[in-house]
Amino acid sequence: MPQAETEQNGPLRRGWTTGACATAAARAAWTALLTGHFPDPVEILLPRGERPSFALAETALDDGTAMAAVVKDAGDDPDVTHGALVRAWVRRGAPGSGVVFAAGPGVGTVTLPGLPLPPGEPAINPVPRAMIRAALEEVSGGAVDAQVTIGIDDGEELAKRTMNGRLGILGGLSVLGTTGIVVPYSCSAWIHSIQRGVDVARGLGLRHVAGATGDASERAVARFHHLSEQALIDMGDFVGGMLKYLRAHPVPRVTVAGGIAKITKLAQGRLDLHSRRGTVDMAALAALAREMGGDDALAARIAGANTTPEAFAHAAAAGLALGDVVAGRARAVAADVMAGSGIALDVAIFDRDGELIGHAGPPPS
Repeated sequence: MPQAETEQNGPLRRGWTTGACATAAARAAWTALLTGHFPDPVEILLPRGERPSFALAETALDDGTAMAAVVKDAGDDPDVTHGALVRAWVRRGAPGSGVVFAAGPGVGTVTLPGLPLPPGEPAINPVPRAMIRAALEEVSGGAVDAQVTIGIDDGEELAKRTMNGRLGILGGLSVLGTTGIVVPYSCSAWIHSIQRGVDVARGLGLRHVAGATGDASERAVARFHHLSEQALIDMGDFVGGMLKYLRAHPVPRVTVAGGIAKITKLAQGRLDLHSRRGTVDMAALAALAREMGGDDALAARIAGANTTPEAFAHAAAAGLALGDVVAGRARAVAADVMAGSGIALDVAIFDRDGELIGHAGPPPS
């Protein structure tokens, strides 16, 4: 197994996507349906040419249906599906039907437009479908007519820890993956959720979306702009990823919302707001306070503050509206990413209690 880039604690182990696990289970089950024997381990072909093997956790062959299950190993990635049992049931299909997919227990169904699959389809994404189809065809040596049902044990409960409900994927998890490999801490799943959230909003015809850095700012911006749940994008630290996707897939209006520290980082030019990418530059914040008319004593207090909220409190005590200025600078950084898109943009900063402490751009309509 190839390693992810080395971090302070050493190399991180890569894992397999839910789509890769579903493909392995489906290939094993189809092989058993044709031959009476389950290959264990079972080898599959990934989109980039790798050929990993997967051990089988469970098998069953009865009355024209074969079932195989694989335990998902997400490596060192903090994936909610790590350790989940991914199952595939296969049976022969009607002549000329091709490979038909169904959602088993724990796999959701698409109910809203804007996703790669139309409403009513099982939430088995296009690349995993293509991988499964290719795996069955490789076993058979040609075109296949088969019914493939994918399930994930406890998937409906696990889905509550994802954005699936907001995206209109009901009843369970999605079967995802474009390469078959999970890269630890690449947060590709989060970026995928951001993009699908934008797609759903566009599919619903929404004219205003808001990306928030966390739960508190999300609730606050929903109240501030009177936005529906489908208009809210859980962008986390990936403001740059969200803005770049919106530049290519625009909506008329976008709000970037977050807490004091996160938006201050954006104002200081960072598009990845995670702590490992750096902290707020307190000296630069102190210099900004001076530009706003603060004296040397205030600048020293801000430069020496332990946290960004403490620095903002010092500015507020001195009568400086630091929040609005920081929001304005953050808006300029964000606007540069979306230059030429024609999107109306505003930035809102909220404290831990959800109170607005800084805003720049068009006011609530």
